[in-house]
Amino acid sequence: MKKLALFLVSVFVMSGIAFADNDKPIQIGQLPTKAQTFLSTYFKSSKVALAKQETDLFSKSYDVIFTTGEKVEFDKSGDWTEVSCKVNGVPSAIVPQGIKSYVQSNYPDARILSIERDRSNYEVKLSNRWEITFDSQMRVIDIDD
Repeated sequence: MKKLALFLVSVFVMSGIAFADNDKPIQIGQLPTKAQTFLSTYFKSSKVALAKQETDLFSKSYDVIFTTGEKVEFDKSGDWTEVSCKVNGVPSAIVPQGIKSYVQSNYPDARILSIERDRSNYEVKLSNRWEITFDSQMRVIDIDD
């Protein structure tokens, strides 16, 4: 019985390894509709260098990298999870108003170079090298330099 259980666990682990981190290039038209709309709204003039689908054991995500080095990551439903624009800064329209106001009043000379969000918070990286984490009510919960 122990050998059977060990065998089943081994098979499960090996299959998980085989399917984990499966990246494949895709066309922009293969992205979820929300992601396509986001790109056509905020990155209309940017040229795509690579779009790819990342499939892990229990999740799926999408990355779009532009020739300028900008990068956008989307979850399986097409909602953005990270936007990184190291040269020109993140498009202002995608930054929640509470974060914009905080950054403008406390770091008036800084630009937001990247913004990342998950279920409970947002993390922004500024051009002055500060990293600020906000909760879902746009309150600062952490600052790193």
